[in-house]
Amino acid sequence: MSTPATTLVIGATGTTGSRVVSRLVTAGHRVRAASRRATDVDGAQAVRFDWNDPTTFDEALDGVDRAYLIPPLGSSEPAAVMLPFLRQGRAAGLHRAVLLSASAIPAGGPAVGQVHQALPGLFDAWAVLRPSWFMQNFTGGHPHAQSIRTDGTLLTATGEGRVGFVDADDIAAVAVHALTTAQAPNTDLVITGPQALSYGDIAAVLTEVTGRSVTHRQLTYDQMRDRLATGMPAEFAELLAGMDRAIAEGAEDRTTDTVQRLTGRPPCSFRTFAEREIRRGSGAFEENTAPRANFRAAPTPRCAHSSGSDAGE
Repeated sequence: MSTPATTLVIGATGTTGSRVVSRLVTAGHRVRAASRRATDVDGAQAVRFDWNDPTTFDEALDGVDRAYLIPPLGSSEPAAVMLPFLRQGRAAGLHRAVLLSASAIPAGGPAVGQVHQALPGLFDAWAVLRPSWFMQNFTGGHPHAQSIRTDGTLLTATGEGRVGFVDADDIAAVAVHALTTAQAPNTDLVITGPQALSYGDIAAVLTEVTGRSVTHRQLTYDQMRDRLATGMPAEFAELLAGMDRAIAEGAEDRTTDTVQRLTGRPPCSFRTFAEREIRRGSGAFEENTAPRANFRAAPTPRCAHSSGSDAGE
């Protein structure tokens, strides 16, 4: 009898990684959960993994045949560490790779776009997930969440541009499909929520749902870049501020049918997401609520869907 396939999930305690682990384990798959602290996640086998420490690669790859890949956070050149790992993985028996990228970064683009471009040449079975901006960016320790809690503002350089914000649980559902379906997608998958919203729209929904005033304060590109650079490398701050500017120019004003087509259910609306977070009692949008260290890693139940305000986003 052959040994069941093992799926490696890198970034297993993160926003999407934890959800991918949970879904795979629930479906009966063998999972190796890789993180820098080898943290147990939903009964998966925990291993220590650090993109910047090649000595952790062997244990992570031992016996796995597919992998979910979260790029090193904050790196402007992830290909430098990811491509050697993927080549080692291919030699060790890895045959399917699902990469988390972003809707704003095409194959051959900056940062993880270089890994995206190389992936089809490394594996016959692959997929690149290109989700729009996460709804979870308005919760936890994200700067948007902190400014909402502190003074009821959202600060961006996006102007009136709109985004198809997507729930991380929907991203995880697509990832599991790409990892486990008999035929790998062998393409990139742009993942959005059901409706494109401006940050002003987001502020209006949060005002209605929370009962406290939330407003969108528009910054210039330079202001946004400088604000971000206080907490991350300058090159990455420039990249993110540039994404805001692209949103203002309409680059993210789109929706796709990816979630519905691959999972058989519609994606979660932002209003439903916000109402769910309030029901959870996470303090996500409450004034002066300190960010919870484990919030980003907590698996989120499937988003409920209904007609009316939840029909779109």
